[in-house]
Amino acid sequence: MNGSREIGLVRFLRSVGRFLKLSAIFVYGAFQLVATRPASLPERAEWLHRFAAKALSSMGVAVRIQGRFPERGAVISNHLGYLDIMAIAALHPVAFVAKSELADFPLLGWMTTMSGTLYVERGRGGSAVRARSGLQSAAEVNLPVVFFPEGTTSSGATVLKFHSGILAQVRDAGEPVTAAFVRYRLTEDNGPQVSLERDVCYWSDDAVLVPHVFRLLAIRGIEVSVRVADSPIAFSAEPDNRKLAAEEARAAVMELGGITEPASG
Repeated sequence: MNGSREIGLVRFLRSVGRFLKLSAIFVYGAFQLVATRPASLPERAEWLHRFAAKALSSMGVAVRIQGRFPERGAVISNHLGYLDIMAIAALHPVAFVAKSELADFPLLGWMTTMSGTLYVERGRGGSAVRARSGLQSAAEVNLPVVFFPEGTTSSGATVLKFHSGILAQVRDAGEPVTAAFVRYRLTEDNGPQVSLERDVCYWSDDAVLVPHVFRLLAIRGIEVSVRVADSPIAFSAEPDNRKLAAEEARAAVMELGGITEPASG
């Protein structure tokens, strides 16, 4: 019993220490944005790149990359949790496409807006078209744009069905689409009470963000690997066949992650 209490205390103190460091980085990052007011997409992406690298370091999270980010076009990936965004941004300056609800988060929403995030509202007419304008702006300055076509997080056992709206806008704009795959692992033993899916990479809709972050900060040896395909996806689908293009994009991401569909009954 005493051993369990000691372990719990050590985990708690680790969470507190990292939480304080992370909070300081967020405050400093916000002051940087206020002071410098980066105006161009490259400037905003560079700020996010530096900020994400510092934030992950304070959290004790290691990030690895296989392959190279393209210089322009879209990068699409599976989506396991909020760390995906930080990990990808820490590896390379990029702009993200995200759901508009993110903009409403206190402080975090303002910071994501200032970092050049392009917002879409699912089900709202013209939203994807407005995102296309942002994609074209990013392409003009050779800045890759990252989005998660699943539209939500998943447990990682498979890749959910892809939404086709933003993907169609990228293809209509004539920009290449490159697949990526995010994977997590623990390089240290944290005991049986820690679950990779529940406590690290997967944040479900009914979870509360701050308590989840606090639990995550207690975990040792978190490693995120991002694998980027060597070349853009070679679509066989015509530009107006959005459904098939989404299926081909999903297959490319799954292949990159070594995920196969279960055999049908």
